[in-house]
Amino acid sequence: MAKFGLGRGLDDLEREIGSVPDMSILTGAERVVVRKIPLNQIGANPDQPRKTFSAEELNDLAASIRERGVIQPILLRAVTGQPHMYEIVAGERRYRASKLAGLTEIPAIIKTISNENAMEIALIENVQRENLNPIEEANAYKNLMQKCGYELADVVRLIGKSDSYIRNAIRLTELPTSVQKMVQDGDISASHARTIVVAENPEELANKIKNEKLSVSQTDKLVHKSGRSNKSRAYTNHNIDEKTLKSMETGLSTAIGAPTKIVERRGGAGQIVISFASRNELNELVKLLLKK
Repeated sequence: MAKFGLGRGLDDLEREIGSVPDMSILTGAERVVVRKIPLNQIGANPDQPRKTFSAEELNDLAASIRERGVIQPILLRAVTGQPHMYEIVAGERRYRASKLAGLTEIPAIIKTISNENAMEIALIENVQRENLNPIEEANAYKNLMQKCGYELADVVRLIGKSDSYIRNAIRLTELPTSVQKMVQDGDISASHARTIVVAENPEELANKIKNEKLSVSQTDKLVHKSGRSNKSRAYTNHNIDEKTLKSMETGLSTAIGAPTKIVERRGGAGQIVISFASRNELNELVKLLLKK
């Protein structure tokens, strides 16, 4: 099932309402209509990735809105079972600043949008505009995968970042809440946080980084000296002992009728190697494995 579709018809939409995130979910055969919606009929999106809003930035935007109005409409969707009629999909900063500016209504586009697409659009808007702190960004990616059933490859295509970038971002959610707050507050950098996420004592190391103003390189050396958490990909209590490994190989070989070898790598990953002597033997093995 397609999770998202980006880029179709965006030019028409931009001409009509200005610069918007690159999302075809907003476009199509349906004509875009901008309406004035009372602010008291609008509620925030609980899955909005951005949780912190700078008071200074909101006040600056409110001053601009008083002078020029809201230039770009916000995006809403209708909701039921809530004290408000509409939920913000994109544009919460403009909504908050409009309230500060004393407005009673705001220009908006109302679309029928699923929960998955609403999360997707809110994430794109914030990531493209670089408004998220590292912890908000990490939780946004994690929510897309856990709440919407996205695979890592889906998030990579959606955001336009590398596989390793997304993985490293999500790993920040494994840190203790106290350390995550230190990242949000700017006490330690995201690079420091990614370095200590594999450590057995990340909270202790985070305080040491803050108090002693350690560099990432110095932090990395500390992590190597300290114990590693069992959440670390490189962590394993011990490899499978040789006797158990040999027993597994023998059992597999007997079950499928072909020599089998287990290759275990660091962290518990590895592979099972099955040997065959001829094409006929290969065909028989494939038939056997498919039946199982």
